[in-house]
Amino acid sequence: MTCTEVSMPSPTDSETIDDFLGGAVRLIQPKAGYRVSMDTVLLAAAVPALSGETVLEGGVGTGGAAICLAHRTKGVHVAGIDLQAGMIELARRNVLLNNLSTSVSIEEGCITDLSGPQSQYDHVMLNPPYLPAGKAIKPPEEGKGIAHMESNASLKDWLRFAIHKVKNKGTVTIVCRADRLDEIIAHLYRRVGDLIIMPLWPRAGVAAKRVIIQGRKGMRGGATLSPGLILHGTEDRYTAKALSILMDGEALDLKAFASKA
Repeated sequence: MTCTEVSMPSPTDSETIDDFLGGAVRLIQPKAGYRVSMDTVLLAAAVPALSGETVLEGGVGTGGAAICLAHRTKGVHVAGIDLQAGMIELARRNVLLNNLSTSVSIEEGCITDLSGPQSQYDHVMLNPPYLPAGKAIKPPEEGKGIAHMESNASLKDWLRFAIHKVKNKGTVTIVCRADRLDEIIAHLYRRVGDLIIMPLWPRAGVAAKRVIIQGRKGMRGGATLSPGLILHGTEDRYTAKALSILMDGEALDLKAFASKA
């Protein structure tokens, strides 16, 4: 090996390596614990970042959303922070694995710490813990528990972080449980407007369990309820639109969907 060659990361016995976006993105993940879900890929697809713009992800985990976004939008720079040393190390390995060191940076940080620069990023994306503290049984594995249930930070803290970091007129994009939509809207009120709310329907005629919410800081426009995205058709197969996003890396244009409302 020459001094210019870099050894590519490989999974350990306690990890797997999994394909996303039809194999264009590969992620090393723990066999037990937090693993990237469909929500992660959809969140990344929904961020309307352009080449030359900056994106911040709070709670970057294994780097799935940051890497999918950087792969889809060439020339964008994504910064991710996380509190867990194990997740940071794994995310950095995944950045190397996908040859995105010039596009994605991972640092240690807590979303409750607002001491850094304000209004710094063109976009902020969040996949906060879905469950309020004490409302369910916390998963026993630490990484998964922190990812799925609030511990040191509430949903309000996550949204405050996003608002603090995004530029005026920049976008905040969140994927969360549908039954927490009222909390999110309440915390964004008069701070982030022009909201687009996109239900993610498991299949036609079935209530949405997840939603994507996107708005712009400092704007006062009202909310638009999008027709939403139907994920599965018959026999649990993905719909053509869902497949184009999850496998082909197509953007999830929330404005285009909202225009159909």
